[in-house]
Amino acid sequence: MKSHLRLLALILLGASTVFSAGLHAKQDHLYTVQAAEALHTATVSGTVIPFKEVTLTAQIPGRVEMIAGNEGDYFEQGAILVAIDDDDLRAKRSALEAQIANAQATLQNAQVQYNRELISPRSESPGAMPGFGLPILMDNAFTRRMGDVMGKGDPDLERHADLYSALTGVNQAQAALMAAQSQLQEIDAKIRDARSIAPFDGIILKKMVEVGDTVQPGQPLISFGHIKYLRIQADVPYRLVGGLQKGMQVYALLDDGTRVPVRVAQIYPMADATNHTVTVKFDLPVDTAASPGMYAELYLPASRSHRGIEEVIIPKTALIKGRTLPAVLVIKPDGSSSVRMVRLGRDLGDGMVVVLSGLKPGMTIVNNPPSGARSGWLPNQQQKTADREHAQ
Repeated sequence: MKSHLRLLALILLGASTVFSAGLHAKQDHLYTVQAAEALHTATVSGTVIPFKEVTLTAQIPGRVEMIAGNEGDYFEQGAILVAIDDDDLRAKRSALEAQIANAQATLQNAQVQYNRELISPRSESPGAMPGFGLPILMDNAFTRRMGDVMGKGDPDLERHADLYSALTGVNQAQAALMAAQSQLQEIDAKIRDARSIAPFDGIILKKMVEVGDTVQPGQPLISFGHIKYLRIQADVPYRLVGGLQKGMQVYALLDDGTRVPVRVAQIYPMADATNHTVTVKFDLPVDTAASPGMYAELYLPASRSHRGIEEVIIPKTALIKGRTLPAVLVIKPDGSSSVRMVRLGRDLGDGMVVVLSGLKPGMTIVNNPPSGARSGWLPNQQQKTADREHAQ
């Protein structure tokens, strides 16, 4: 009796072992499709740039007289970086100062003459004629008044004309003084433009000229940048921009192998018409050991939701062998199978491949299907085939 019980236990144990092995084998033949976006990111190359950068250009023609330093030298805001010879401008300024002094004297004289004409008209002054002024007194007392009565003259009109002439002299002197002062302001602006001033704290990134060079207006002199804070600038493909938002954090790999978190600082509103990319800037953490011009790689989420395309990832072993076009065997909810054509994307390595179309996340497909599998084939048939081949 005991021997029969031992035999029955061994049979049950073997059956359970076979059943669990068969179940495990069956599970190994099925694969649930997963979204590719959750398993990988897109890599985009970028360049480390200063937080702010300006190129100082010549505003006047002349010879470079002074350059404050070399590449990498630090200067505070307001420091003179480049000076252009301005001796001729200063000579013109001295001449204009003399012209202004002359115009001021002319204006003062014109004002005195106007006040004199207003208070003591020259036409009625007794000192205008010799002989103790008797002729002009007689003229003012009799001749002018008689002529006014007879309609032969108008003393009031003559006095108005004399006042207007004196006032015109004052206005002309004022205009001449203003013109000279405007020319002096223009010269002062040119003298100021002969000095290139640091607009903010930073370093010289690049020198385009040397002391003694002759420059023309608009010619670049130096490149100046603020490097206390650094950024990474990258041309991101438009299909990836939809997955980025201002303030979002991603990761970057610097050229020295350092992996750092970066923050999306700016997304340009327009795409480049030639390369179909969008310029995006990322803020690096403060005091990051990097320098402008360094190469960097950005790991961005590979989002395509804005195009209605949902990438998935599957093992390459799930592709049916022996077919001209790539296809997989999909398990339907009712347990039947169907061959589905797919469009493959890039190879992710480790035996995984991206599928651009034909599958959706959550679908169940057959892994390691037999060569030439068709719709209706089930994984348990594969297990039976494998057992039969093993028995032979």
